[in-house]
Amino acid sequence: MSLDNNKILEALRTVKDPNTGQDIVSVKMIGDFKVEGNNVSFTINLISKDSQVKQTLNFACMHAIQTIYPEAQVHIHMKSGGPAGAEKTRALPQVKNIIAVASGKGGVGKSTVSVNLAISLANKGAKVGLIDADLYGPSIPTMMGLQGQRPKIEMLYGKHKIVPLEAHGVKVMSVGFIVEPEQAVVLRGPRLGGIIKQFINDCIWPDLDYLIIDLPPGTGDIQLTLVQTVPITGAIIVTTPQEVAVVDAVKAINMFLIDHVSVPILGIVENMSWFTPKELPNNKYLIFGEGGGKKLAKLSKSVLLGQIPLVQGIREGGDDGKPVSTQEGNPLKQKFEDLALNTIRQVQLRNEVLGPTTIVKMVN
Repeated sequence: MSLDNNKILEALRTVKDPNTGQDIVSVKMIGDFKVEGNNVSFTINLISKDSQVKQTLNFACMHAIQTIYPEAQVHIHMKSGGPAGAEKTRALPQVKNIIAVASGKGGVGKSTVSVNLAISLANKGAKVGLIDADLYGPSIPTMMGLQGQRPKIEMLYGKHKIVPLEAHGVKVMSVGFIVEPEQAVVLRGPRLGGIIKQFINDCIWPDLDYLIIDLPPGTGDIQLTLVQTVPITGAIIVTTPQEVAVVDAVKAINMFLIDHVSVPILGIVENMSWFTPKELPNNKYLIFGEGGGKKLAKLSKSVLLGQIPLVQGIREGGDDGKPVSTQEGNPLKQKFEDLALNTIRQVQLRNEVLGPTTIVKMVN
């Protein structure tokens, strides 16, 4: 009986990559695949030089194939790096676009924008993940209705891996899932960076079209760790219309644009653009002024992705774990749908015009 190539490849899909937790076929770890008679041969490209990982992976592949074809003679060559394994040298190779959501100061609604943008992208059929990188003030668990829940831990080739939680069609990871709600997070720079790296390297993220990373305000250790760990597709800057927020947002923009960072600015989101009372839906009160978003878009040579009004329903949705982007019939849902569409367009344009972002090499 001849061996079916497709059945063998399907069997190999049950074997996981030790780096990402994805199957080794999907992440293109297999090369030089040949079936001749009862002989099956292929190369596995991987980063790890751990002999135990190589041995375990080798036996897992042999077992997967011989389960369906006991007579198969399996020959596997382990290779570190190489053309087929080149994309494995970066973190999160299964994620197409990584978007940082940043601000210059706190209190501008950055997490609200991150949550509703992620859900709106998922509503449009995209595969989306969300990392709450604001370690000192993790609000994503509350906004996503996941407070009190804990992620599962899986063993992968002898190493513990975290499985992100899911809500509203979005995979989510936050330090708020690990510490108690009332517990203060008191950490210095290296420990902060270590947690961010763990969220990236020690979580089993599925294939994603977009990974949204909700950053803390400012330009500190977490931002630097992020750009040194993953290639950021682009940044979205959140501001309010007032001058104080705009001045601080310029600093955040400049951090991404400095020469040795060079992360493109996808656009600006102006939050709390105007106040609209529930009982007077057609009225607009410019309580924070106006024009801040357009000013930042011009300064960063990007675009104004959206203007979000200050409405009581947005705050209520975040507090209740039911963001407005999940509420059918809510007129504010369309604001975030438009933001998602504009973000998709800007990401597509960025990927057409610019080369892939590289991980930042910091120079002392």
